[in-house]
Amino acid sequence: MSAAGATSNTATLNRFHSAVNSGDLEVISKAIDEFVAPDLVFHAPVPMGATGAEALKRVWEVLLHAFPDLHVTVEETIAEGDKVVSRNTVTGTHRGEYQGLPPTGKTVSYSEIFILRFAGGRIVEIRGIVDVLAQLRQLGALPS
Repeated sequence: MSAAGATSNTATLNRFHSAVNSGDLEVISKAIDEFVAPDLVFHAPVPMGATGAEALKRVWEVLLHAFPDLHVTVEETIAEGDKVVSRNTVTGTHRGEYQGLPPTGKTVSYSEIFILRFAGGRIVEIRGIVDVLAQLRQLGALPS
């Protein structure tokens, strides 16, 4: 893939992050429809009963229910070939049930890294690592 393709993929990811940071499920769902292939391969813990782009929509539904002010700050982006790596810091306030925990009102800040593979200008595969341990510790679900 050309350098222009890698730049285009990074721009697509930036547009997707802008939609995510809107906090509006409808905007996020439309962005997923636009930027993500329907048969997305998602290598991260996702809600059961959903696959592809629908699984990604469900992830955002769960996250925004629990953390309505969720914000993703892109710390670093690396693009090479058909892949873009995004290292992010995620922040939010726990206002809804999450992982069986009732709302605590606590603010969380945790790290994540995603490797996204693109084809035809759309995200076709995602591999992610999310620091759920830090998240759950900050919510008081696990000892520090």
